Amino acid sequence: MPVPERATTIVSTKGQVILPKGIRDALRWSAGTRLAVESTSDGVLLKPIPVFAETRPEDVFGSLAFDGVPKSVEEMDAGVRAEARRRHARD
Repeated sequence: MPVPERATTIVSTKGQVILPKGIRDALRWSAGTRLAVESTSDGVLLKPIPVFAETRPEDVFGSLAFDGVPKSVEEMDAGVRAEARRRHARD
């Protein structure tokens, strides 16, 4: 669905604003998406808040215990490819 170049909305008496469906769909913002609100010189900027805090690999490496035979790099690559295909197929 194409997103209109300029959409309008109204601020309710409770201060609520409805974002047009085309914009929500294009940005993949579903009900419950948390947004950061920032006042800018051009108006208001909305940005999704990540579900998890950003981390570095060295911060979390080895944090989950694994009891089993380690996977080879080839097996891990195959698993990543399979998951990417699965996710792409549902879009």
